[in-house]
Amino acid sequence: MLKFSRKDYDALRRHGEETYPYECCGVLLGRFEDDGSRTVTSTARCGNTRTDSAHNRYNIDPRELVRIQREGRERGEDIVGFYHSHPDHPAQWSKTDFEEAHWIGCSYVITSVEKGNAAITNSFELAGSDESNKQLVDERSLVE
Repeated sequence: MLKFSRKDYDALRRHGEETYPYECCGVLLGRFEDDGSRTVTSTARCGNTRTDSAHNRYNIDPRELVRIQREGRERGEDIVGFYHSHPDHPAQWSKTDFEEAHWIGCSYVITSVEKGNAAITNSFELAGSDESNKQLVDERSLVE
């Protein structure tokens, strides 16, 4: 399960609307709970560095990711997941999303942005022990 504050949930959906018709992307920071759930305590917007297909692909600059991770750790937060938008496509992971997901145990949140308006937001956990058996599984989200 992935737990959000209303503020953080709304912020990632708004990010998708603001970058439409291109994909937005960002990092979810927070903590891993003893029960296996993840709690988001802040979000970090990232720039989509894809120049070839920004309307249906995203990439986070590794240097930006390292900076976000370092700043999060200074606040006592871990990277618990990532988010991105799907402009005019369902909030379901694509083959490319799966191939480029590598953070086992983290959440991958996708918001469908239809004609500029955030519609459905779904969450998936990257389960497995390594690249050979990873899988994205539906995950319940709780917005408090």
